[in-house]
Amino acid sequence: MFLTGGTVERFKDKVIIVTGAGSGIGEATARRFAAEGGVVVLAGRTADKLEAVRRALPQERTMVRVTDVAKGEDVEGLVRDTVARFGRIDVLVNNAGIAPEGKITEASVEDWRRVMATDVDGVFYGCRAAMPELVRSRGCIINVSSVSGLGGDWGMSYYNAAKGAVTNFTRALALDHGPDGVRVNAVCPSLTRSNLTQDMFDDPRIMEKFRERIPAGRGAEPEEVAAVIAFLASEDARFVNGVNLPVDGGLTASNGQPPMV
Repeated sequence: MFLTGGTVERFKDKVIIVTGAGSGIGEATARRFAAEGGVVVLAGRTADKLEAVRRALPQERTMVRVTDVAKGEDVEGLVRDTVARFGRIDVLVNNAGIAPEGKITEASVEDWRRVMATDVDGVFYGCRAAMPELVRSRGCIINVSSVSGLGGDWGMSYYNAAKGAVTNFTRALALDHGPDGVRVNAVCPSLTRSNLTQDMFDDPRIMEKFRERIPAGRGAEPEEVAAVIAFLASEDARFVNGVNLPVDGGLTASNGQPPMV
């Protein structure tokens, strides 16, 4: 059982935008903020998925905005509509992302453009559009990067490049806007259960390989990543800035060598 906030209302009257909120980490994050009293704006490309999440949340504290984060005008509209309805923005969670696979000789140029447009441009557009509002509210940004933004993977160079960009962009924004009262941090999950990864969780051979590498012996549940996002957005983390925090069951604690026992 995962903590869902209970009667704790760390985000009462705070307005939170979550991109990629229709499933996985984004859905779990939206639920977590709502459980702790937050006003949550659900953003994503698929209206049906967003509406399904909205129905499980307090209606008066939830808004759906269909948004393609790869389009700057969509993201600007998301920010504009959020402020028009709720008057402010306190937290931006840039979670939307895609992960094409294949070596550089296998994946296409279009794959490269798609992952950069969603995973990098989407974060850029969100941070740029929301920053003036976050300066006013002295709010914060949590980007969803990845352990793939801290080190390389076999057959995922495009995704590695995109998440590496998010990782260092997070640091730079923290330097630039810390003096404005805006904190910028990122979470870096390892394998986390979602619609996109369920086939990996269902494959005993793949999961055995992950168990060999992750000291916790399993992949993460999205609620576990959402809990860390909520911490970084909370007053408990008020002196945490420019951090790319692994949420990986100990994966990045290893130097890469195999266990000898």
